[in-house]
Formats: sequence, structure tokens, C-alpha cells
Amino acid sequence: MIERMNFETVPLTELRDLAREDDSAKQIVLIVDDEPVIADTLAAILTRSGFACITAYCGEEAFEIAQTIAPDLLLSDVAMPGMSGIDLAIALRGLIPSCKVLLFSGHASAANMLARAREAGSEFTVLQKPLHPKELLAHISGTLSLVSQ
Repeated sequence: MIERMNFETVPLTELRDLAREDDSAKQIVLIVDDEPVIADTLAAILTRSGFACITAYCGEEAFEIAQTIAPDLLLSDVAMPGMSGIDLAIALRGLIPSCKVLLFSGHASAANMLARAREAGSEFTVLQKPLHPKELLAHISGTLSLVSQ
């Protein structure tokens, strides 16, 4: 039997309620992909693994969300219409310097975009699609463990 997943969109005004209520709250991951099924699937995987997840379907929406609630980690696709994942990561690091960044891409053009980011002084890890959930969780755990060091 296949379970049907139901994802709600949380209005920005309610995001403040998702903020850490105490010191033991879950780490917040902002997941961004212009393909909703990918973003929603990643959110389901990470939520089941103990993370608090917020999804966005474009870079602009993600940046707006981050101004309301600061994520611990940005997990974003690189190639998106409008604001790319790399542009989002650069902007988000300017807003929240402590936010860790993991990017993912299935496009060869990501290498060119990454080179431009390096020239601008930004270094990011880019994971290649497709990525097994266990491998993704290992990358996320490793990246977030840098926060506590």
C-alpha cells in the first residue's frame, strides 16, 4: 500500500512559530528546488531523520523565508530559474554568516557557476544528482557537525 503524502504550505507570518522554542530544538534545514516533488521528498526524508525542514520552490522565496527564520543549513539545487542556488547561497551567507550550505545539481553547467562563485570569494560543496538518501544524510550531518565545533 502506497501512502499518499500531504504537504502544507506555511505562510511566512506563521514561520516565526516554527522558530526554536527552546535550546533543544531541531536544526532547521531550508530546502530549495524548483521541482516541488524533489523539495518535498527531501523534506520528508530529513524530517523523518530528525530535522526541522522548510521548503521553497525558488531562490527568491527561500531568501524571503530566511529573513523570517534563520536556517542552520541551506540545501539547494544549483540550476533554477531566476535566482540560482549559488546566488541564493551567496546572498544567504551575507544575511546569516553561520548558515551552512550544501548545493546539489544534475547539470554540467553547475561547474561554470561554481567557478564564478569561487572567483567572487565563495566556496561551496556541490553534490551530484541523483544522491542516495543515506549519502545525503551523511553529508548533512557532517556539514552541520561543523556548527557545533
